[in-house]
Amino acid sequence: MKTTTYRRFTVDEAIDWVTHLCEAKGCSPTVAASLAHATVAAQARGNQAVGFRHLADYLPGFSSGRINPRAEPRISSAGAIILKSDARGGIAQLGVDRCFDSLCHTARTNGMATLSQCNSFTSGELGDYTLRFAQAGLIALAVANGPALVAVPGAKGKTYSTNPLSFAAPSADGIPLLFDQACSAAAFVNIAHAASTGSDIPEGWAVDQDGNGTRNALAALSGALLPFGGHRGANLMLMVEVLAAGLTGANWSLDAPSFNQGAQTPGCGLLILVLAPEFFATGFEQRLSSQLSRLTQMGVHRPGWERQHSMINAQNDGISVPVDLLGQLSRL
Repeated sequence: MKTTTYRRFTVDEAIDWVTHLCEAKGCSPTVAASLAHATVAAQARGNQAVGFRHLADYLPGFSSGRINPRAEPRISSAGAIILKSDARGGIAQLGVDRCFDSLCHTARTNGMATLSQCNSFTSGELGDYTLRFAQAGLIALAVANGPALVAVPGAKGKTYSTNPLSFAAPSADGIPLLFDQACSAAAFVNIAHAASTGSDIPEGWAVDQDGNGTRNALAALSGALLPFGGHRGANLMLMVEVLAAGLTGANWSLDAPSFNQGAQTPGCGLLILVLAPEFFATGFEQRLSSQLSRLTQMGVHRPGWERQHSMINAQNDGISVPVDLLGQLSRL
């Protein structure tokens, strides 16, 4: 059996490594820095599917034209609490970075704020956005779409992307409540990774090109993903689609070009709602901390706890990345 060799980086070293890699692909310094910080944060939290492995989607995207490596988002306002970002074919992360401080200020002034973004590459780690707002003392809900990958019950072909959603809220114990999940039974990047390693996938994740359930990851890539929970998951996908694509003016998943083939941007959408809890009820963070503690004592899983502790460990001990993956990315 082959032994995996790892290279250890400090967080800052990892950010520098990814930044230089992106700049070598023609990215502007701002695009490279934004993507590097998001990538390393995901890796440090143990969310490897959208960490360094996801760069294997970004780097060819810069070369092919699916991602504009120098796009500066066009930011505008619509009323007192809504910011709009046209990513102009670039990465999703930079639009959020450009609007983050304004969204925080607007939410603290008015009780809420919203970011509506269109025309970007896929969203990356959606939880990175909501967690940052929660760390600033705000509640955040984010939804995003992408090219159609999922076949819902009764549909003839793929209808939606994995259409992820993420929620985060600040807690007095210093560890925000956080979840970040696809509305499909599994994220596409996890199936793609299984295919690259020759691993099987669990039952219920996907169907092959003939619509038959499969555990073969390569057959799944030729077929379609499945929603979790059948029609219930499909309903959530439709809700996310309406908010992330319909409301933002982004491409519907059915109309979005592929994120890993061709030369066109998928033109994805992202919607983030930010709430200032003090406008709604006093003592929110303490109440949430007490409730989470009570639920934990009852055996309830606390979403996001492990990932945030992984981030703390990474700040102290650094992060490890497979040498083979680093070589693959360098060759790209």
